[in-house]
Amino acid sequence: MILRVNPKINTLIAFTRQIHFKGSPGARGGTSTKTGRSARDVIIEVPAGTIVRDADTDEILADLVRPGDSVIVAKGGRGGRGNARFATSNAQAPRYAEKGEPGEERWLNLELRLIADVGIVGVPNAGKSTLLSVISNAKPKIANYPFTTLEPQLGVVLYDNRDLVVADIPGLVEGAHLGVGLGHAFLRHVTRTRALVHLLDGASEDPIADFNQINVELSLYDERLGTRPQIVVFNKMDLPEAQERWPQVQKALRKRGIEPMAISAATRQDVTKLIQQMFTVIDELPPEPEIIETMPLYELPQEELPFEIERIGSGTYRVLGKRIERAAKMTYWDYDEAVLRFQRTLDVLGITAALREAGVQEGDTVYIGDHELEWSD
Repeated sequence: MILRVNPKINTLIAFTRQIHFKGSPGARGGTSTKTGRSARDVIIEVPAGTIVRDADTDEILADLVRPGDSVIVAKGGRGGRGNARFATSNAQAPRYAEKGEPGEERWLNLELRLIADVGIVGVPNAGKSTLLSVISNAKPKIANYPFTTLEPQLGVVLYDNRDLVVADIPGLVEGAHLGVGLGHAFLRHVTRTRALVHLLDGASEDPIADFNQINVELSLYDERLGTRPQIVVFNKMDLPEAQERWPQVQKALRKRGIEPMAISAATRQDVTKLIQQMFTVIDELPPEPEIIETMPLYELPQEELPFEIERIGSGTYRVLGKRIERAAKMTYWDYDEAVLRFQRTLDVLGITAALREAGVQEGDTVYIGDHELEWSD
């Protein structure tokens, strides 16, 4: 099972419809000692920015950030060996073979953190979606009420034969860094942006208070966000009340050493100047470090003990161990020679001696994996 980045996919919504993925089995070996066909790889496509975690341990297995990045998250089992592999000079046609080894099973958690050059942040209903629709090819849902956008939206801004990826981050509210108003779900996307457009709502009664609130939430969630380059933009200059507030807002921000811009996304007033400024800010940033490792590697944890024996009741034992449980699954129990071979495996691994030391008696029940065996000396 391989997860691979497809640049044409922007969300993980497909995984709400399908959560189970299963590989197909390989083919049986043919006559004349032919090897059976191996099963094909299963490629599962995900968007760039997908973080893959083991659902049981929460360990990060991969961070897939670029088109074509991939990671193997589960492996198919080794094919079983045919009877010809066990032939000897005394037994040229042995009546036993191996079943194929079962493949790995795993639950994963996928988390998407959008990757964008610029993220648009601000309070709900500041006009972020309108701005994105005006400057890019994105078609976000737009309405005159807070929280119209519940999922980040991506758009590509084209200007002077160049392009930028811009993300509309849903509106942030007080306490967002604690998860209020889906704050964690929204803020995690901001961490993957290189610069921010901080959009102020010109219709708000106190745009400066809004500005302060958003910056506090960014810094409390991740202190690095507090130092991310920002273009502060005062929106809705088509409204009379915004025009009245603008001089005071401009003066207050200039006192902090911030030179804000004033636009109207609805009428496209001075939007081109904003686009030019976005490219200028990105150009002035140092280049991102090149990612050398494009194929994340994940090593399975080593088994601490080859096997363990548990007494689970009177005359009942269970043998635990990946190697012996795998051997049990690969054994054809209908063939006496295959059963004898499994018995030799128990002897070689020291399981037979360990069971005797644990007190197993004739007729006792021994569980190995899904198989129930009757002990016989």
